[in-house]
Amino acid sequence: MHAVILAGGKGVRLRPYTTALPKPLVPIGDNHSILDIVLHQLSVYGFTSVTLAINHLGRLIRAFAGDGSRWGIEIDYAEETVSLSTVGPLFGLRHRMPEHFLVMNGDVLTDLDFGDLLHAHMLSSAPLTVATARRTAKIDFGVLDVCDDKVVSFTEKPSLSYRVSMGVYGMSRRTIEPYPVGLAFGFDQLVLDLLDQRRHPASYEFDGYWLDIGRPDDYDEANRSFGSLRAMLLPERLEEPV
Repeated sequence: MHAVILAGGKGVRLRPYTTALPKPLVPIGDNHSILDIVLHQLSVYGFTSVTLAINHLGRLIRAFAGDGSRWGIEIDYAEETVSLSTVGPLFGLRHRMPEHFLVMNGDVLTDLDFGDLLHAHMLSSAPLTVATARRTAKIDFGVLDVCDDKVVSFTEKPSLSYRVSMGVYGMSRRTIEPYPVGLAFGFDQLVLDLLDQRRHPASYEFDGYWLDIGRPDDYDEANRSFGSLRAMLLPERLEEPV
């Protein structure tokens, strides 16, 4: 079981915290970073190897993670010389990947079972499996449906529910084989490309804890709540059955 962690971004939205540290290394609580928590979780959920795709301040990530022995996993590195967006880094790695593998952003805090997501992807015929979380948006206005200049329905301040990508994916090597190495390519472009080909990604629906640490407010919330979430985010390793 192999995972790729996308850890090369500059973390612009999280400044000033990311002025001196790459986003995956910003501290959570007193003794952990985001990357530390993620690597611990991957090890607990059965992953034996991880590739860290690095760029901005990548030397600090190398110095922190090393060979992965601290978490009982093998870590190797892929260093970008130019930004390749969120999927582009995978094109140069495919020869090193197993047929099915996990891909995730390096700034995600969640209690999602990454192993179960990968197994679900392996059992599906989907080219891509997207972990999705439910979000609800409150509309502060009365919403009108208008047809031929006539109001045909009205809803007072509705709430809209929808599912969003969590930044965690089950991926297959064959899905990214057609794309050239060095192409800057985003997750949004990949999904639209697959939809154009009528190769529909699968949704892995998850309703547990999830926080994308993209803004200072999100980071502050993660630190405020970490004490109560610690046991959930840092699960103990399950004993192997006798």
